[in-house]
Amino acid sequence: MAPLKDQLGGLVYSTEHGDTCPDCRRPLAECHCAKQADQARLAELDGIVRIRRETSGRKGKGVTTVSGLPLSADDLKALAKELKKRCGTGGALKDGVIEIQGDHRERLKAELENRGYTVKLAGG
Repeated sequence: MAPLKDQLGGLVYSTEHGDTCPDCRRPLAECHCAKQADQARLAELDGIVRIRRETSGRKGKGVTTVSGLPLSADDLKALAKELKKRCGTGGALKDGVIEIQGDHRERLKAELENRGYTVKLAGG
């Protein structure tokens, strides 16, 4: 294991290149870490979109999560915006999972099936 100084140290900003990626140490304009992470996420998917309602860690407030969508990060962001607009509520996109405030499982299932996805309602 590397010493703590090596783990914490590293170039964060350079006057020559600007901001640098903490993983590959390249300038952000040349960094491909986000694309590789997105490709790895897409490779792990099984083709089934899962919709579930979650309340854990949200002080009892229900959130509908949509996971397993085989889309790139930009397309996923656009789809999340459309789904939030369709449900009339807010939400977020976190780590490839779309979170929609409230319980909208049936509405989201119908919308995603119309778009050609195989959808399962997961959880309780």
